[in-house]
Amino acid sequence: MENTLNLALFAWLNAAPDSDPRVLWMAELLAVYLIWMVPALLVVGWLRGSERLKRPLLEAFVATLLALAASWMVGHLWPSPRPFMVPVGQTFLEHAPTPAFPSNHATIMLTMAFSLLLHAGTRRIGRYLLLLAIPVAWARVFLGVHFPQDMFGALLLAAVMASLVGASRTWLVLPFYHHVAMRLYRLLFAPLIRRGWVER
Repeated sequence: MENTLNLALFAWLNAAPDSDPRVLWMAELLAVYLIWMVPALLVVGWLRGSERLKRPLLEAFVATLLALAASWMVGHLWPSPRPFMVPVGQTFLEHAPTPAFPSNHATIMLTMAFSLLLHAGTRRIGRYLLLLAIPVAWARVFLGVHFPQDMFGALLLAAVMASLVGASRTWLVLPFYHHVAMRLYRLLFAPLIRRGWVER
């Protein structure tokens, strides 16, 4: 994104110095805690879901791990500062001065969403995650720990990685699902499976 447009969007979205504390509190909840729905979805989906849910969740998890690895590489090779490192705007959330582009929070939620959208049985979940990623992205810009370009970078990375993993699922995901993930799952949770507390 052109830097002038990036800064203009940031100035428009970033919180004002006299922002309502209630809005700041809500933004912090969105920016910090909403992402925990992703691991919760993975755990509950694997423990209580059928194969129709487990396989897409594993694919989404693999895509997300690869997207995060690519995000780390981009940040390592071309480190991009956060707003408070420039400094510009207002910052209302403590954050380490790590590379900002692309946003890891947005990368996680968007990669999971796009990957789940590729499967008929999980498209509704994917749409919900996609909708939830919007307030997370807004909140992190609003609180001054990201620029808008960090979110657009995450959007592009997530779409590409979800598509690549989806196209490669036959040799990348499915063998791992059948020969490693399911065997390990049934070994670790055998007592709970026998009692019917979790799905086989």
